[in-house]
Amino acid sequence: MKKLSISVKKRAELGKKSTKDLRKQDNVPCVMYGGAEVMHFWAHENDFRHLVYSPDVFIVELDIEGTAKKAIMQEIQFHPVTDKITHIDFVEVLDDKALTMHIPIEFQGSAEGILQGGKQRIKRRSLKVKGLAADLPEKLIIDIADVNIGDVIKIGDLDYPNIDILDPKRSMVYAVVSSRIAMKGMSLEDPDAVVEEEEEGEEGEEGEEGEEGVEGEEGTEGAEGAKGASDAPAKGGESDSKK
Repeated sequence: MKKLSISVKKRAELGKKSTKDLRKQDNVPCVMYGGAEVMHFWAHENDFRHLVYSPDVFIVELDIEGTAKKAIMQEIQFHPVTDKITHIDFVEVLDDKALTMHIPIEFQGSAEGILQGGKQRIKRRSLKVKGLAADLPEKLIIDIADVNIGDVIKIGDLDYPNIDILDPKRSMVYAVVSSRIAMKGMSLEDPDAVVEEEEEGEEGEEGEEGEEGVEGEEGTEGAEGAKGASDAPAKGGESDSKK
């Protein structure tokens, strides 16, 4: 997995006033949990641009005033009007604890069904997986070269070494459906019907393509992430981060 180094500073004070003061100077308050202690720190919003505005996932090497920590971005919050970054949650990476996170999918090859005039249907851009940091790849590769018109790739069809896929096994990832041109030379059986049946059982999956990094519950200021999150990460940030 790719790595990104960021230097940050410890927060001397917590609370609403301190948080507002940081944001007024275009700084981003952050919290990291999942390790031996919860750590609060901050950095200027520009220091997070390569981390936030990228389709890639990173192991972040944090330099917290001389203390080196490895982490992944857990959740990010934006201002509802300005879209400025208002808070970031991190989860500390430990070599012996599994992480739960979303990893982007990369489709490789040219589907046979597309060459025959079919149209592709992509239902997932990332998958929620669990594994040790050393086993997590930058991308999940799916070979689509042998996918014909009417074929569907489901999550249950995928397998990666030392990684557990946590999304529903029956959910569709990729399919090729017929076009009007392809239908002229086909049998009476409509392969589109197969795909439509799959889609009817996957309510709301289109909205899952843009899910951020990892999932979990909201934390609160001063006690964020006390439960730890390497195995079951928690969402959210400081309780005052939305104010």
